[in-house]
Amino acid sequence: MAGKVCVFGSFNFDMVARVSRFPFPGESLVANSSMTSAGGKGANQATAALKSGANVHYIGKIGEDAFGQYARRHLKSVGFNAVTLLVTNEISTGNSLVYVAERDGDAENMIAVDPGANMTVTDDEITQCEPTISCADVVLVQLENNLQAIERVIAIGKANNAFVILNPAPWQPVTSEMLQQVDLITPNSTEAWLITGCKVEDYESASQAADLIHAKGCKNVIITMGSLGALLSDDEGKMIIPCFPSQPIDTTGAGDAFNGALAARLAMGDSIRFATRFASAYAAVSVEKLGAGTLPDLSEVEERLLAQSI
Repeated sequence: MAGKVCVFGSFNFDMVARVSRFPFPGESLVANSSMTSAGGKGANQATAALKSGANVHYIGKIGEDAFGQYARRHLKSVGFNAVTLLVTNEISTGNSLVYVAERDGDAENMIAVDPGANMTVTDDEITQCEPTISCADVVLVQLENNLQAIERVIAIGKANNAFVILNPAPWQPVTSEMLQQVDLITPNSTEAWLITGCKVEDYESASQAADLIHAKGCKNVIITMGSLGALLSDDEGKMIIPCFPSQPIDTTGAGDAFNGALAARLAMGDSIRFATRFASAYAAVSVEKLGAGTLPDLSEVEERLLAQSI
């Protein structure tokens, strides 16, 4: 049977503009194209976990507005094994504005997020979700919700022997006590720097940052570094996971693709080393698609893995 992944995290309505370059302050720039799509780190990562083969229960919070209606339709269409949607009529559904700039064949993104309902999850709402969280093999959280709710989800997962993954994005300060409850943390270069004060620019500095994160109580660390790949640091030592070749057209959500795929493969019993390699391949395929919520199927990733092993 597929492993069970519980993803607690944000849903955002994304509005994306594709531009030749990022606008300067005060400048109005004509976009090459635009689109709307489902986003939010929680929903994106849950979708990636599902498409990577896991049994996924997604928990998120939305507002009673047009964006919230869109969220209901989208989440139903994805085909999750189960969805728990918490609802408020006091604040809007989370939403984000995304610029995607293409330069010399590379794609970069710039994002502004209004978290809305994502930041209003109450203790009572988490208590309602406890049966779902407690039966998961892997619990995956990010930092796009209020910290009190995230901490409670982590505590419930740990109390029920789940493997807990924290993707510390978008960054907000967390306590050492919270980090000690996490089995695996997955910062990118910037987030690793914000956690440790060590600027991550290459494998050596990533290794130093990983050691500092271990010192805060995290057993397993994966630092993602874009085109440089990722550094995995666990009880067996350190390992470089190269970036898989790809033809990127939209890097929005690459980190979400990586984390969702990683959680799925760990829940399904893969080693952390194979799961990290699979997640790297999944992220490489994901950036070849438009929109953070447009994620690859398992067969596409298996083809990429096979091509690299030949």
